[in-house]
Amino acid sequence: MRTFPGPISGRNIRFALAGTGRIAQNHFAAIGQHGNRAELVDVCDVDSVALANAVEKTGARGHDSLKTMLANTSADVVVLTTPSGLHSAQTRQIAAHGLHVITEKPMATRWQDGIDMVRACDEASVRLFVVKQNRRNATLQLLKRAVDQKRFGRIYMVNVNVFWTRPQEYYDAAKWRGTWEFDGGAFMNQASHYVDLLDWIIGPIESLQAYTGTLGRNIEVEDTGVVSVKWRSGAMGSMNVTMLTYPKNLEGSITIIGEHGTVRIGGVAVNEVQHWDFAEPHEDDSQVATASYATTSVYGFGHPLYYDNVIKVLRGETDPETDGREGLKSLETLIGIYTSARDGRRVNLPLDF
Repeated sequence: MRTFPGPISGRNIRFALAGTGRIAQNHFAAIGQHGNRAELVDVCDVDSVALANAVEKTGARGHDSLKTMLANTSADVVVLTTPSGLHSAQTRQIAAHGLHVITEKPMATRWQDGIDMVRACDEASVRLFVVKQNRRNATLQLLKRAVDQKRFGRIYMVNVNVFWTRPQEYYDAAKWRGTWEFDGGAFMNQASHYVDLLDWIIGPIESLQAYTGTLGRNIEVEDTGVVSVKWRSGAMGSMNVTMLTYPKNLEGSITIIGEHGTVRIGGVAVNEVQHWDFAEPHEDDSQVATASYATTSVYGFGHPLYYDNVIKVLRGETDPETDGREGLKSLETLIGIYTSARDGRRVNLPLDF
């Protein structure tokens, strides 16, 4: 039985953040929206310019390394928005200081690294949160409820598309991008939240078969891939991913075809209910028109809602929506995809290594 420190009460939850680049801006904004319950006290980055910008923007204390920050911070939890390949070692370092951890997606780039993260936090009796902010999108919340309420009847087919673009300049902007060690490819990095939908919405996967390729970018990892999926329920489907869409991001979607219903959530980032048709009416149908939202960002608007859950967990008010073990589910699917593509074979889940 895992035990955690008692709830934090009578003051704000204090956050520190490591890695002040692109996605960190969403975390700064999300913490700021919860200013009556949370505050950002420290930030760190090895890039002195990025660090200075973050300090100026947030007012937090700046540090040039995670080690220095951990030695001086008063934070309760450290947020990792660093390159994915660093998450495991950094999580273990943070847990050793007795602090909770929030890690951006993917939680790790290797299966054993993910296992080590969960174990380290268990042994230190601290929380490990894995960011899955897309789950909080109103469109996906509506779809998830329809599945849980069994409105589809038996689900026959599921298709997920991620047709985005990442130019060569994106990968060239930092040496770690597009590498196996620190980043991962189109599935692992850009489409990670969509891989999460395969298990979170549809259920446990029985097996998968994948193909990946590096077709248009000068990088180590894949810029394009497809995977066929069979779920334990008998449902079948596919996921199609590319970062080569011309000239800009086109689509992030999920389509479910079932015995008594068909739904497509599309747009550039599953932000539009494009088709919603069930044999039997339900009170949730009235929310379809308001669930869609306009977005120019593939990140959506889920980070503030994600932080709301984290804050409530640390205050002892609720349970975590996506802890380390929940994060391992999508990491396992990702590792299965890469194993299948590498070995040219079908891979069964759960993994046996």
